[in-house]
Amino acid sequence: MKRSIPQQVYSFLVKAQQWYLDTPERSLEEAYKAALLIKAMEDEHFNGQKIAPGASYGGSAIAYFQSELQKHLKTIRMRLTEFKASRSWINPDYQNITKITKSDGTVTGKDSFAIQKRDNQSRILEKLRFIDDILAKYDPEATVDSVVVTESPSVSSDLARSEQIAPNGVVKNVSPAKKTKTKAETTSVLPRSILSTINRLKVELDPRAEDEVVNKFRNSQRRTFVSIRLILLLIIVPFLTQQLSKNLIISPIVDHFRNSQEVVIFLNSEMEERALIEMQRFEEQLKFRNLLNEEMQLSPLQIEQQMHEKVRDLVENFRQESSNAVKNVFADLLSVGAFTWLIVTSRKELEVLKEFMDNVVYGLSDSAKAFIIILFTDIFVGFHSTHGWEVLLGTASRHFGLPENRDFIFLFIATFPVILDAVFKYWIFRYLNRISPSAVATYRNMNE
Repeated sequence: MKRSIPQQVYSFLVKAQQWYLDTPERSLEEAYKAALLIKAMEDEHFNGQKIAPGASYGGSAIAYFQSELQKHLKTIRMRLTEFKASRSWINPDYQNITKITKSDGTVTGKDSFAIQKRDNQSRILEKLRFIDDILAKYDPEATVDSVVVTESPSVSSDLARSEQIAPNGVVKNVSPAKKTKTKAETTSVLPRSILSTINRLKVELDPRAEDEVVNKFRNSQRRTFVSIRLILLLIIVPFLTQQLSKNLIISPIVDHFRNSQEVVIFLNSEMEERALIEMQRFEEQLKFRNLLNEEMQLSPLQIEQQMHEKVRDLVENFRQESSNAVKNVFADLLSVGAFTWLIVTSRKELEVLKEFMDNVVYGLSDSAKAFIIILFTDIFVGFHSTHGWEVLLGTASRHFGLPENRDFIFLFIATFPVILDAVFKYWIFRYLNRISPSAVATYRNMNE
């Protein structure tokens, strides 16, 4: 038993070392699989062409293809970065060069290792070339030309050759690594404004420019239509569900059970207290009017009769309020269920809506963004927001027939807006400051 524990530890360390040394190959293989998935989508749905909006698919299908494409492209970029970083610190010659001798003794271990190394380089270059072709269609700047395959000095010359032997024995041309351009070489003779004007003229004179503009407009129009329709559905469907279910289904059932048995008029002590306050106010108003009208003063019996009529009205009103509170609970549950069902069944439309909202929000000017941020923070987490939260929580309590607990309301106001303010400041620091730093600067200037 004592000898088995070191053996297990040694086996675990060997496996961990092997997994660590296989990181470059594993990263490249995952990137290659993601590129194959993109190629399969192109061949199956777009006749081998680039994944782009077309006449054969609608907005929802295009949104799905675009989301899948972005997911695979993200996987490729992440794995290529991991491939490049891992090859920079892992020696590719980590395998032991064991002596392998043929029957005639002509092939040594070093020669066998060189052949195996050359075949491995060919496979890596084939996969990188395929990934490069896929990335060039969607992001020409993010190609794998920047991924340098670092090798040992003994085999580095093979990568610089213009011809390589592929695994199937076919000789393929391999372009040499791109030379880093100096600042003098990248600087153009003509000013950039003139070059941009020339490029704009080329686009305007291109006979396909009109078709591209029309396609972009149609895609934008389709995206706007899908987004607005989804927003309206998210608002109208829960509202109609709440109203129709309350009036047509829940209300008859609740009225039937409440009329068939002894009904509790007040659901909580807060409702009873409100009724007593209203009754006392009515009694004081009645006596005050009776004292003002000396010619036609009411007798104690008449005052008592009016008090009884007021009590019957209060009982009827609070009985109806209690019934509505019970109905609101079940109707709101059905409304939340309808909203959740829309969210679950409209994931593709939600992706389009998210893109639409990003374009709308980030398309605003810096001053407009700062104005919206200040308006939002002042309403929900500002100095005067406590009164708004108090009214909102009190209304929600009466809506569901719950007692208006002042301690809970004050505790909520003392904690939730503070948490919301911290989250909002973190969002400004973490995301908005990176996406639109000028909007953050404008916000700080306006807030000061």
